Amino acid sequence: MTKLVQVLVRRDEYSHEAFVDWWRGDHAELASELPGLKRYSTSVPTNPDYVDYDGVLALTFESAAALDEAFESEIGQEVQADAADYVDFDAGSRMIVEETVHVDEG
Repeated sequence: MTKLVQVLVRRDEYSHEAFVDWWRGDHAELASELPGLKRYSTSVPTNPDYVDYDGVLALTFESAAALDEAFESEIGQEVQADAADYVDFDAGSRMIVEETVHVDEG
């Protein structure tokens, strides 16, 4: 499985709370429609006032090609445009990784 992991930092005009409401609400609904998406998780810091990020995104696809196809699709373009309104992409880091699961107790 190929996973996109991204540390997200909100744009300055939004509070952390407003960012999380959008991210886990309207944006999650839109992003869940990405073609080929196998798993989608969001993680929010428990102490947002003491860290430099607002969340961690993980999207899992069958392959790197499937990930590319998802973001090249019409819905993929919509997801990216929606995120550009809220996310400061220059402030966070992004990795594409091959995942190895060592424990999965469900």
